[in-house]
Amino acid sequence: MANTQENALVARAVLRDIRHTPQKARRIVDLIRGQRADEALNILKFAPQAAGQDVFTLLNSAVANAKAKNPAIRDASELWVVEALVDEGRTMKRFRPRAQGRGFRILKRSSHISVAVSDVKTSSKTLNSKKTTQKGATK
Repeated sequence: MANTQENALVARAVLRDIRHTPQKARRIVDLIRGQRADEALNILKFAPQAAGQDVFTLLNSAVANAKAKNPAIRDASELWVVEALVDEGRTMKRFRPRAQGRGFRILKRSSHISVAVSDVKTSSKTLNSKKTTQKGATK
């Protein structure tokens, strides 16, 4: 089992500064984490939230990256969503006029969304430990 995880294909796609709040984007990303890629695409296609369309496009990009890395992969049913993260992006600060000359601060938040697909169903912990061992080997 460990041998297949070492040789696992991992393809990533990242979407930066997307204008959805991280809290709302995490609701969508939590639905697809650990799912098969084709099932995740179906979930995202019919999700009523606005971030679903952007994550759908991002997951399609990750699947295309996996196909480019390994042409033997025929479609998304052979891949698993092994990592799906939402990080906070930059926040735009705007002001709204309020009573008696005051200004009310409005925070327009953005997100960084990253998705990783693999041909082996693994957890993100094994992916992270694999990254650290590779970094330690190069130094």
